[in-house]
Amino acid sequence: MSHPPRDPRNVVAGLLCDERLLDACTRRDMGALFRLLNHRGISTRRIASAVEITQGRLYDYMNGKIRVEKLVIFEQVADAFHIPGRLLGLAPRPWEPTATPPPSHSPPVSADEDDVAAMDAFRNADRQTGGTRLYGAVVRHLTSNIAPRLVDADSNPQVFAAAAALTEMAGWMAHDSGRDDLAERHFTRALPLARTSGDHTLAANIAASNSHLALQTGEPAAAAHWAATGLDILGHGPRIPALTARLHTMKARALAAASQTTPAARALSQAHQMLQTAAEAEHPWLSPFDAAALASESALIHRDLHGYDAALEHAERAIALRETGRARSLALSRITLVGIHVHRRELDAALHVGHDLLTADPGLGSVRVVHQLDMLQDLLAPHRGYPPVRNFLARFADVRRARMLLLADIIQPPSKGTAP
Repeated sequence: MSHPPRDPRNVVAGLLCDERLLDACTRRDMGALFRLLNHRGISTRRIASAVEITQGRLYDYMNGKIRVEKLVIFEQVADAFHIPGRLLGLAPRPWEPTATPPPSHSPPVSADEDDVAAMDAFRNADRQTGGTRLYGAVVRHLTSNIAPRLVDADSNPQVFAAAAALTEMAGWMAHDSGRDDLAERHFTRALPLARTSGDHTLAANIAASNSHLALQTGEPAAAAHWAATGLDILGHGPRIPALTARLHTMKARALAAASQTTPAARALSQAHQMLQTAAEAEHPWLSPFDAAALASESALIHRDLHGYDAALEHAERAIALRETGRARSLALSRITLVGIHVHRRELDAALHVGHDLLTADPGLGSVRVVHQLDMLQDLLAPHRGYPPVRNFLARFADVRRARMLLLADIIQPPSKGTAP
């Protein structure tokens, strides 16, 4: 069976910690870089096309007959394969995340109690009901209670941190509403606010959110870059093991999505090791990244790498660790588990979990959950010849119609040629 050609950017994303790639970039030896990519399954035709050179010239570089000397070629290599400019002695490229580390003189983390209380209230409601219906309330709170304080020249820097944290939360709620374009705009606005506050940890957390969003929009190379950016920012601030674990996990997910098995496994191992040293309540603006969250992400990583036995173990652990008040997280974990059972051709086990999923809180306002349920339906559809699957899909259709009626007032209508 033939395999689709590998995306060079995804291959490079899995090599950004590889000594061979780093050495080739340090020496600016593009011939060695091209050989490495070719050995990783990228055809010489595709390499030459991406860098805008002839195959004959490419062979000269790869065979060591000539070396790349022109600046424009180095820039074309960086842009074609998403190699960070600093690795080739270039300025940051236009596509690189613009997450400049906050000032090194950042003050100790402190926060207004009312702002933290508002954040916690929104966060708790979001876990139980989903973010779709809460999005408007968060935006109104930002507009009415936070924005006026930002224009005061004497504002405490932590007002900017509150604005950053709540803007990031608005981004997550937009994502939960199926509006990834809007989520990206919120995350983009949140990062400079965090930098202004001087809170390295918050800025790194927002980079992790950008990494997650890039994964959801099918851009593993961008997700890997955002995770690396977050780890770099975190290196300038206090040690936060849970956030470091989250960033390593996002890196592992990006590498797994790009089929980079060994680097993904290494990053995931770092995440597990780091989380073992994490304490609770390390930062007022961060949602906890705990054992349940890591188990859930680990299941997705092993699933993407086709390691379904390990994926099953982590998915079951995620469900066992979920709190009863976190309806959306529990639903997403069950969706993952059903999918893993289907991949393992364990249809009865998949249906057992699936029926639990359909009895979940019908008032959960999460368009993201609805979309993932639709993908689950597509995964089961080829097995409708099995009567229990056929009966489940019929029940699924009824439950979906009921859920759509409950969400009818908040689901965005299909776009007609232009973005809303």
